[in-house]
Amino acid sequence: METFDYDLQTVQEARNLARQAQKAEDVFCKFTNEQVDRILQNMVRVAEENAAELARMAVEETGFGKVEDKIVKNQVASRDVYNYIKDMKTIGVIHEDTVNRITEIGEPVGVVLGIIPSTNPTSTVIYNAMIALKARNTIVFSPHPAALKCTIEAARLMAEAAETAGAPLGTISTIIHPSMGATNELMHSEEVKMIIATGGSAMVKAAYSCGKPALGVGPGNGPSYIERTADVKKSVEDIMLSKTFDYGTICASEQSIVVEECNRTQVVEEFKRQGGYFMTKEETDKVCQLLFKNGHAMNAKFVGRSPQVIADAAGITIPAGTRVLIGEQDGVGNGYPLSYEKLTSVLGFYTVRDWQDACDLCIRLLKNCGLGHTMSIHTEDPEIVRRFYEKPVFRIIVNTPATQGGTGISTGLAPAFTLGCGTWGGSATADNVTPQHLMNIKRVAYGIREVKPSVPYAGQATSCGTAAGAADSGDDQLIAVVNEVLQLLKQKGEF
Repeated sequence: METFDYDLQTVQEARNLARQAQKAEDVFCKFTNEQVDRILQNMVRVAEENAAELARMAVEETGFGKVEDKIVKNQVASRDVYNYIKDMKTIGVIHEDTVNRITEIGEPVGVVLGIIPSTNPTSTVIYNAMIALKARNTIVFSPHPAALKCTIEAARLMAEAAETAGAPLGTISTIIHPSMGATNELMHSEEVKMIIATGGSAMVKAAYSCGKPALGVGPGNGPSYIERTADVKKSVEDIMLSKTFDYGTICASEQSIVVEECNRTQVVEEFKRQGGYFMTKEETDKVCQLLFKNGHAMNAKFVGRSPQVIADAAGITIPAGTRVLIGEQDGVGNGYPLSYEKLTSVLGFYTVRDWQDACDLCIRLLKNCGLGHTMSIHTEDPEIVRRFYEKPVFRIIVNTPATQGGTGISTGLAPAFTLGCGTWGGSATADNVTPQHLMNIKRVAYGIREVKPSVPYAGQATSCGTAAGAADSGDDQLIAVVNEVLQLLKQKGEF
């Protein structure tokens, strides 16, 4: 019996899935809004029924985060996303401008490739499937090897839910045997028309370099500034709610706390009261040696881990009930590891003189890592918020947890788990990604202004005969001049 190498099998599987997805797209692209909505409603029902089991699978397989918080993520990805997009016009006439006489018509982009991270595997599958199908696209998923089982199960449930409600076979599918070769095959597949890359920077860069439209995200490194007028108790509650949510696995979560000299003592005491443990310099160094490798690359073993797990591994003793580890820093960049992204329950802590210094520090932190992503401010002074408008991020979250605010759970932003960083962060969009980013818009435009014939330039002939005669006359004059020059050159013996 003939056998094939694993890499060849995975590449062939990717090709088969892409072809199947295209066949499904040929049918699905003709579905009505009512048909699509029935499919989405069934997907929401199935996602909510299985939210707890998918969360449990994700934590058991990856070791990242908390089951109770991953349940919330699965619910947001299904129920909250549906409630946000259900009335969004994506099919047929989506807008009519009666003044300029332009009609806009929504069209699908085609087969979408969804690259799934290990930090938020099941919720990202649900969310990507929801927004892709809302715009009448089929989608093929490429799982992270560390989250293979839970990703496959989430995709299977969504596929069955969609097909039961009338979607064509192959509308939602996933690679069962993942490899870089398979993902690369899908990225360059003729059938795949667009890529959503949620994951590490290397994979995102690969998606952008494959020569077709892609939506990727950059790292987060959001500072959280507690300004002197802020309600300190509420500010710390918000930060703790955010940073402890799924043990900090969402990129919008706070990475560094910035306080002023005048409220430093109050903030420190409030963090301690709410379960924040301020590490000594020696303890901070031990923790950083665990968290980072090759400089400031996050060690996957400690992504989304509890402070107890991190402390035990570092050999330090922390009080019972500790919720977050905090390390003071007095600089940014090399030599200050907590000034980089930390997708776990660890925070950097900075003290500045005033809001001007806070502005400068936040810019330095964001330029160090996290350009374009998210930052948060806690203040009762609207003018302070306005002074932060020019900071190099596309989500400035005010007086609410950054994780929940950035993903649209506690704010009016679109509920999403793919948060664009704009060109500053190397992304094609600065938005929370929605179905509107996964559709083409066709425009029908009527003439609204008369176009008059061009006015003849000075000396231009107004009839065909005269124009030809003028051209002939000009040619004769040119020939005469050339002959004169030739005669002069002959007389001088130069020709």
